Amino acid sequence: MSAQDLFKRDRAAAWTLERIGQLSVRDIKQLRENAQRLDEPLVAALCSQALKDAPPPRIDSRVRSRTAPRAKAGRLIARTRAFEARGVWLENRRTSWGGVRKSDGTVVLALWADAIASAQGGCSYLLWAPNVGGSRPWSDQEAGRERLQHCRLALAQGRAEGLLVHGERFAEHLPEYKAHAVHGVDRDIVVVFQVEMRGAEFWATWGRKG
Repeated sequence: MSAQDLFKRDRAAAWTLERIGQLSVRDIKQLRENAQRLDEPLVAALCSQALKDAPPPRIDSRVRSRTAPRAKAGRLIARTRAFEARGVWLENRRTSWGGVRKSDGTVVLALWADAIASAQGGCSYLLWAPNVGGSRPWSDQEAGRERLQHCRLALAQGRAEGLLVHGERFAEHLPEYKAHAVHGVDRDIVVVFQVEMRGAEFWATWGRKG
């Protein structure tokens, strides 16, 4: 099935960097053209990023984990360095995925790039959800509780900043808890988003058309 057929079927819903990256370069270009024609700028932007990253051919994930860092090597830096560049010093350099900038109190959070979803003309990202029935044990750990505090603060402030983390994840684990490989943070991209509650969950949202 071509990217054109996929777009007709799914429209903008559920398009992520990870899903687009699995298409061929030709199909990504076609998807971008369709997104531009149908006024879906967020999908078009994700396609442009996927093309910029020069994704490798469809090969198994173990090979992709070795080739992906080379595609972005010039732009990726360590997570702690990326936070420090935004004026944030992490409480725990190993486990923290966010912090508060002392100069203005802004919350800055790390977002796993491939988990960003595009829908309804914007992007969304699940920041935190409760550990129901053992589904998200990370939420009850120190780093997860820290993320919850940051979500509450960002919700009260009305905005926060996001840094995009690239890597290879395990299907059975949240990347914040354990990842197959963390390649680094894109030093050139900072996302400004709002935090909203959906039931007991905290979500980051940005880019919605008015």
